[in-house]
Amino acid sequence: MSRTILYTYKTEEKTLSFSYSQYRSIQEAVAAAEGIDLTQYLKMEQQVEMVSSGSKAVRDFRDSHFRKLGFSKITLAQKENRGVGEK
Repeated sequence: MSRTILYTYKTEEKTLSFSYSQYRSIQEAVAAAEGIDLTQYLKMEQQVEMVSSGSKAVRDFRDSHFRKLGFSKITLAQKENRGVGEK
């Protein structure tokens, strides 16, 4: 099931269709949409995961790296609650 990502890249608000079957995280999806190579970032993220004792260090590393790339907001849009039989 696909979701919608709302993100701001270099002061321009954008939306993107997202599915976990294609990407591990919403950050990877927006980077791919903007044509940003994350090879080095993913290696460093793995190292931070191995060294840190909690998920906060990884989250802080990810947030600061994406701010440096020009992203100021990356969130999933809220799901719409639809009734039975509605499309």
